[in-house]
Amino acid sequence: MSFDPHAAEQAAPRHVAIIMDGNNRWAKHHDLKPYAGHRAGVEVIRNVLDEFQKAGVGIVTLFAFSSENWKRPSAEVNALMTLFSNYLDSEIRKLNEDQVRLRFIGRRDRLSNALLKKMDYAEQSTRLNRKTSLNIALDYGGQWDIAESARQLARRVERGELKADDINEQMLADCLSLCNLPDPDLCIRTAGENRISNFMLWQLAYSEFYFSQVLWPDFDATEVRAALKSYAERERRYGGRLTQPENSEGSHFA
Repeated sequence: MSFDPHAAEQAAPRHVAIIMDGNNRWAKHHDLKPYAGHRAGVEVIRNVLDEFQKAGVGIVTLFAFSSENWKRPSAEVNALMTLFSNYLDSEIRKLNEDQVRLRFIGRRDRLSNALLKKMDYAEQSTRLNRKTSLNIALDYGGQWDIAESARQLARRVERGELKADDINEQMLADCLSLCNLPDPDLCIRTAGENRISNFMLWQLAYSEFYFSQVLWPDFDATEVRAALKSYAERERRYGGRLTQPENSEGSHFA
């Protein structure tokens, strides 16, 4: 198998996943309470999404609230849930104007009925939009996602629809969140942290990563362009080997 080393330079990533980190630190730096940092972070989403649309990115997935975030102080969790609710109230019109389809991934059994109703309404009212897919991971964890996929296949085995030995990687992938969309080409994490924190563990297997030192509320158009420029300069091999000149010596391992 050969790979074109210039392919990544010819197109923007189809799918960008973002771990939005640094809201609390931003608030501390500005002598504000955590809620102010989270609110500033929500306000950034619109401009960042606009920049990705301009660049031709068709899918954006945001890690908004992880399964582990329930461990935070209840006041902070409640404030985050209020922000999610307010975001849905204020942004649906803009999303429809920009032809953005909004979807949520993650558990729903721990969210309030009021928030669930707003989420359902947002998904239904934007379902026909085709320009951009905006996916928000809410009460989401990559380990949960894989376990849930395994549970779905196990139920099929119990019903006699499938044999355990028939299960393969593709079947597991087909039961994951966003299985009908391509996996992220690029994953961005802000605030200087160099880890993925249980986010889309399966789907990020061959994604490119970009770790920004900038706190999420300060992540602007310049930072978006820097991330896309870095991606464009990468050579994506997917575990393969780049084509070698005929007279080249030695080996080139991925």
